[in-house]
Order: sequence, then structure tokens, then C-alpha cells
Amino acid sequence: MNAAEAAALQSYSAGLLEGAIGFALEAVEEVTGAALARPTPCRGWNLRMLFLHVNDSLDALYEGIDRGAVRLFPDAEPDETDVVASFQERAHRLLAAWTGDGSGHIVTVAGCPMRAGAMASTGAMELAVHGWDVSRACGKDRPIPPDLAMRLLGICPMVVADDVRHGLFAPPVAVPPGASPSDRLVAFLGRDPAQTL
Repeated sequence: MNAAEAAALQSYSAGLLEGAIGFALEAVEEVTGAALARPTPCRGWNLRMLFLHVNDSLDALYEGIDRGAVRLFPDAEPDETDVVASFQERAHRLLAAWTGDGSGHIVTVAGCPMRAGAMASTGAMELAVHGWDVSRACGKDRPIPPDLAMRLLGICPMVVADDVRHGLFAPPVAVPPGASPSDRLVAFLGRDPAQTL
């Protein structure tokens, strides 16, 4: 990768990650303590469980940016009492770390090398879709912004290939022709955009 390609990748990945974090941060503003027991579009998970998962993901993304490596088995974290505040803190910390980062450098994830930009793009997909999950769990219909959803749809087949889908994502859900980019994205990742919780 030459310098121009690295700069383009950094700009693309930064835009995805910044957009996804912004969308997710807006979604969590709606969460109350009572809502944490509500079901989410992630089968079998309530909102508190979803936050614990996303907080772990934010830690892994930050570790990759900050240290250049993500461990397969990170240190155990004490049980979080305020998962929403923890999410907000971690999201802002990741955004601050990523802003000055070059996405062309290599990050080792559980011993496997990948470009930081690819890691950030994957993280952006997860954060945007889980932001959508949070909104749905709170009874809101907040779609992922069209431009962000379209860009994430472009990377989905590379990130969620058939051989890695099982155990991570439910099968894709059919959506009608003309469905919005947000609905197509969440449906690709196994969520029914028409489902109410």
C-alpha cells in the first residue's frame, strides 16, 4: 500500500468509525435503568447483556489502536454497574485514539495480522448495528443514517462471509424491494427490521 492508498483508507475508515460511534452514542441517550432488562433484536440478549458485549468490543478496538495488538483472552473486568456510562466513556476514548491513527499500520488480532483500517471498519459495522439494536430495545425506530448504512453494506460481504456467519449472526432476513439502506444492513446481519419487541 502506497502513501496515497494508506491516506485514503485512513479517511474512509475514520469516517465509518466516527459515523458509527456518533449514531450509537445518540441511541444510548434513550436508555434508562429500567430499560436494561428489555429484550433486544439479538436473540436471547437483554439490553444489559448487549451493553456488556459492546463494551468488550470497544475495549478490543481501543487495544488494537493503542497497543497494536488485541488479545484473544483479555483480563477479566469487574462487573459493571453503569453499563451505559461505561459505553459512553469507552466510545469517546476509542474515537480520540482513532482520530490520530494511521489505518494502514498492522494490528495483530489474536495472533493474526490485519490493517487497522479493516479493524476499524469492522468495528464501525458492529457499533452501528448495535446502536440500532439499542434503539429498537427502547421502542424507537431510529434507522442507521443512509450514507453510513450504504458504506457499511459495501464491506459486509467481506466481514460477514458465509464461513464466519454461523454462531455470530443469524441468517439474512428477506426485505422488500426498495428497502432502506438501514433495513438492508440490519437484515443482512440477521435482524428483522419489521419486528417489534
